[in-house]
Amino acid sequence: MLAKQLIERFEEMAPKESAFPKDPVGLQIGDLNQPIHRVLVTLDVRPEVVAEAITKGCDFIFSHHPLIFRPVRNLDLTVPQNQMYATLIKHSIGVYSAHTNLDVAAGGMNDWLAQAMSLTEVQPVYSAHYDRNIGRIGSLAQPQTVNEFAKTLKEVFQLDGLRVVAEDNQALVRKVAVVGGDGGKFYPEMMAAGADTFVTGDVYYHTGHDMLADHLNVFDVGHNVEKICIDELTKLFNQWKATNQWQVEICPSTVNTNPYQFM
Repeated sequence: MLAKQLIERFEEMAPKESAFPKDPVGLQIGDLNQPIHRVLVTLDVRPEVVAEAITKGCDFIFSHHPLIFRPVRNLDLTVPQNQMYATLIKHSIGVYSAHTNLDVAAGGMNDWLAQAMSLTEVQPVYSAHYDRNIGRIGSLAQPQTVNEFAKTLKEVFQLDGLRVVAEDNQALVRKVAVVGGDGGKFYPEMMAAGADTFVTGDVYYHTGHDMLADHLNVFDVGHNVEKICIDELTKLFNQWKATNQWQVEICPSTVNTNPYQFM
């Protein structure tokens, strides 16, 4: 099959036009008219992931985070990022990235995160500023205290630790909003939607002060929880493969790309 067959089907679900302004989604390296035989699905494209693709014989990588997020200023191959690009080109491995368009898509990233937390009555949360649905909000089947919900999140997302903003660790968590990745700036929209609790990542220090002053429970679970997309996209692509009788193998990445560790 051709790469464009997979991408055209994916963009029916998550059009590039739905991505946030200046988000560099879409084809990063390669040619969508190239035949593909084995696709590696990953959260990030890092040198270890490229090595994995080569080892597994993959000729296409589908990632969540864009490979080329900032403009390339030179092709100095002593720069690790540039060397990675060169390796991809040398091995004729194409790369496509779906970032905020996957985050906001119905049945996409934020729905997967809400489902993982077993939220019920899940609804999208709209942002007038971005003119699109940016997160999800739902209810816990049974209220939990802040302490209990922290334990739940650590189990669900297999976390060694997480950061919590809360006035009272015995306060009850009932209505939970979620935005995968760097979502701290969206907390006013989540509160306006009725959330008493917000699950996101990469919350900035002063934003944490504002959240605390606004009496919002916040759980910073980090950016890496978005790795949920690896299994979910693999399942989705295999469903499309069966429906369309595509001749391609879908390979979930097993490389841990989280740069952080808890000591």
